[in-house]
Amino acid sequence: MDGGAPRPDADAMIAVDHLTKRYGPQLAVDDISFYCEPGTVTGFLGPNGAGKSTTLRMICGLTPPTAGSATVLGTSYRALDNPGRRIGVLLDASAQHSGRTGREVLALSARVLDVPRSRVDELLERVGLARSAARKRVGAYSLGMRQRLGIAHALLGDPEVLILDEPANGLDPEGIYWMRGLLRDFADGGGTVLLSSHLLHEIEAIADELVMIADGRIVARGAKHELLAASGVIVRGLDAAELHVALAEADLSATPGADGALLVDADAEAVGRVAARAGLVLLELRPAENGGLEHLFLSLTREEALAA
Repeated sequence: MDGGAPRPDADAMIAVDHLTKRYGPQLAVDDISFYCEPGTVTGFLGPNGAGKSTTLRMICGLTPPTAGSATVLGTSYRALDNPGRRIGVLLDASAQHSGRTGREVLALSARVLDVPRSRVDELLERVGLARSAARKRVGAYSLGMRQRLGIAHALLGDPEVLILDEPANGLDPEGIYWMRGLLRDFADGGGTVLLSSHLLHEIEAIADELVMIADGRIVARGAKHELLAASGVIVRGLDAAELHVALAEADLSATPGADGALLVDADAEAVGRVAARAGLVLLELRPAENGGLEHLFLSLTREEALAA
């Protein structure tokens, strides 16, 4: 399911290559690679603490990597001239000046980005914050209103790329449906979206590509339709490393997941025979039936997801 990151096309809008981040002895992101192409929505998934936000911050130049690199539009985010005109970013909807009105927040950014003032009212209307909502101070906004303002801010420069961390937090069902349509239209118009979210059903509805991370490592990556059509078995052994080696020696493809889980592209009998020949104790062996994104997520990130 994750046989190594594909080589990016020359026009890859986001390229993450062997990206690693350590905080002292803690390994927050462990040698991850993935690429996002124009015209696609990539869902970036993982349990709380898996390394999603750290990865997005490294892509946006806010956190320096320990190793590896991340580029957007062919260069590092920090090297771009006026990056807000080309990349729309929403990492924390609460990071807005609470004493300014919604219109003032966008108007100030419009001056910084050198975009027409008319763009402010256009976007306030587009995200549902026109009229009285635009005149309210941000400190009086609900979380959902802050998210809408953050999305408007990300779109302000008419960017080619959107990088969004949990943009649906605080949105009601109508708001989530609206956001899904907005992001789908952006990608269908040739834009590139990298979207982190814990709302699995929403990701399943909108994403073209999936990148799943657990404990700082990528455990699944690829086209959504291919990952959700995955067959084979989920197996856990008393000695996960030895089991992985034994399966590899038997030419059986195995993708590591959380808590020692392996997703093996084979039937249960073949996996059981490999374990028996190697004298390995199995703790679990069951079909990896297609149960949608939620099933795949829990199968590969079980320990972290249940603890969250």
